[in-house]
Amino acid sequence: MNGSNAPADVSAHHGALLPLLASDREVIDFFAGVADLDAANPADHELEEGVRLASGARLEQFARAGSGDAFCFVGEGGEERPVVYISLDGEAGPLAVGLAELVRLCLVAPWWRDALGRTAQELQAVADEYRQDMPDLDGLRDRAARALGLDPAGLPSEAAALDRLMALSRGPVAAACLVVGYECRGRLNADPLWPIES
Repeated sequence: MNGSNAPADVSAHHGALLPLLASDREVIDFFAGVADLDAANPADHELEEGVRLASGARLEQFARAGSGDAFCFVGEGGEERPVVYISLDGEAGPLAVGLAELVRLCLVAPWWRDALGRTAQELQAVADEYRQDMPDLDGLRDRAARALGLDPAGLPSEAAALDRLMALSRGPVAAACLVVGYECRGRLNADPLWPIES
């Protein structure tokens, strides 16, 4: 991986990554099995009643985690829209501007939920634990990237992807993606996601 912040080239699919997240076996194995992002059967994905954006913009759930947490597009448009993560614990925050950026985050740091609020040393321990539990993690990632038309060598570094996640949580995208709707029932420690406001 080159450590670049530059977007990876996803033009081979002309903005149609979502169907591949639900239909290509190599991609499903990585995203649903490793990154805990299941985009199969999008019609079955429903947000908790009352969860919405403070701005009134549309929230469209397109994937879920095994826990039932939601990955949602913000506003109108296609895969270029901002993506927010909404947990059942009452936390929400922007993950990416566009599905392509979310794909890169999940490919290089599928443990991003466990990495939030940790020091560099703690982050290395999280990454090492993932690799210990999944000895073929890099191979799974590379096969999924290639199936999506991405060169694994062109992916950002883990640090660059996580730095981008932190920057999104504190910038104008975060303000535009404020989620409201039900009482906060929990909070991760010192991470870029914030409780949903009731």
